[in-house]
Amino acid sequence: MTQSKAEVATTFAKRYLGQLCKHFGHKIPVELALDEGRGSIAFPFGTCRLAAEGGTLHLTAEAEGPDAIAQVQDVIARHLIRFAFREELAVSWALSPAP
Repeated sequence: MTQSKAEVATTFAKRYLGQLCKHFGHKIPVELALDEGRGSIAFPFGTCRLAAEGGTLHLTAEAEGPDAIAQVQDVIARHLIRFAFREELAVSWALSPAP
């Protein structure tokens, strides 16, 4: 299992977490606990866990192999940037050891 993480600085972390989960929830399995500031999105090719903490949106992507992890990263980053069109967000992923 390959895992990567990104921390996105934004004052709207909880809003974007909710938007991402609700958007994908129409098509694929999603868990959303907005009051707790967390969620997860289960793509066919991998998973993304999200957590909103203050001014940071924490993203953790997990998938089998480099191609699948790249796909999770790309889909999440593109949608987040689209939802945050009023801000200039930077989404920088870093590989990390899987748990």
